[in-house]
Amino acid sequence: MNRPTTITLGPLGRPKLSRDGRTMVVSIPISFRRQGGRKRVVTPAAAPTWSPPPPRVNNTLVKALVRAYRWRNMLESNLFASVRELAKAEKINESYLCRVLRLTLLSPTLTEAILNGSQPEGLDLAQLLKSIPIEWHEQEAMFRT
Repeated sequence: MNRPTTITLGPLGRPKLSRDGRTMVVSIPISFRRQGGRKRVVTPAAAPTWSPPPPRVNNTLVKALVRAYRWRNMLESNLFASVRELAKAEKINESYLCRVLRLTLLSPTLTEAILNGSQPEGLDLAQLLKSIPIEWHEQEAMFRT
């Protein structure tokens, strides 16, 4: 088994102006580690983050949204005459289906945030399945906190 090798380049230094005064040289301490043939940049522990945090897509929320819109489409296209028939065909509880269907009433801003993985911190499916306001601005205010 190969042990990862670390290559460290450059000391941390202040920006320096070149001799001709036209370019600025910035030294950034950076490490390359080989692991499985890949290179990974590792910043010093005390360094501030330089990139936005990665999106945290909540697959449970995305799946519930997709189901809600799929079920709404099935009802609107008259594939099923009622919610009861649809619940029976999907082999799920009618009450649960109705609660999930309400996700189609979420504001476009919240829906887009969920799909992009930028939903408010701590937002989960249980909160969305509870009674939520109909007004979009009220929904956004409710989940902003």
